[in-house]
Amino acid sequence: MNQLLNKNKTSNKDAILEIGEIRKSFKIGNNEIEIIKGISFQVNKGDFIIIFGSSGCGKSTILNILLGLEPPTTGKVNFLNKDLYKMSEDERAQLRKKEIGTVYQQSNWIKALTVLENVAFPLMLQGFDLDSRVELAKEALNLVEMTQAFDQIPTELSAGQQQRVSLARALITKPSLLVADEPTGNLDSKSGEEIMALFKDFNQRGHTVVMVTHDLEYLKYASRSIQISDGELLAEHQANAESLKKLAISKRGNIDSSVKVGEN
Repeated sequence: MNQLLNKNKTSNKDAILEIGEIRKSFKIGNNEIEIIKGISFQVNKGDFIIIFGSSGCGKSTILNILLGLEPPTTGKVNFLNKDLYKMSEDERAQLRKKEIGTVYQQSNWIKALTVLENVAFPLMLQGFDLDSRVELAKEALNLVEMTQAFDQIPTELSAGQQQRVSLARALITKPSLLVADEPTGNLDSKSGEEIMALFKDFNQRGHTVVMVTHDLEYLKYASRSIQISDGELLAEHQANAESLKKLAISKRGNIDSSVKVGEN
């Protein structure tokens, strides 16, 4: 089996990420504004979880907290049985480098490097030799059907192609968790569906995925969806649950206010 797909193939449902009663406040002038209000959830091996809600609801803050980038005001984040915020910043950075692959809405490329070199770059940071980096980068690009782009500069590619390369780069370290922050935000509908299909395929092969989106059309790909509203966990929806059918779906992720969505 392909090296990049073999590591995470598992039949276990053990928790790899536990979010416990996290709260996050920011001080603005003399006022303290609570953005995240006591949210708890768990991510198990093999899950495909989508965190969704309207703009400004706190999705990105939650993502930054679970990535170890933004300490919560109170609460706990355990990743691979480690309390993230009892670790130093350097220790969290090392954990991210090895165990989390991230795809953002806007890819950050090293513009002087080719596609192959950009994908291989995370392995250079881990001390892999050149031959191993090149072999694994080619393998990752093959998984996302971008072998024709080895020698191109990433910015020469279409937005959809760039996200495929971003996904290859996220997979290169064989992470325990794939995290995606609005990965389809800059894509047309066709390219967006293609990227989501790739995430679903990797999930079915054993990768654990946590994704943030405002686009309700993509909830069909998730094994579980977490609905956030005004910094609170409004509801959790299982795949194909009746509650999901009550959501008024549109391309921009708007919810009809007449629709009750808090039932599982």
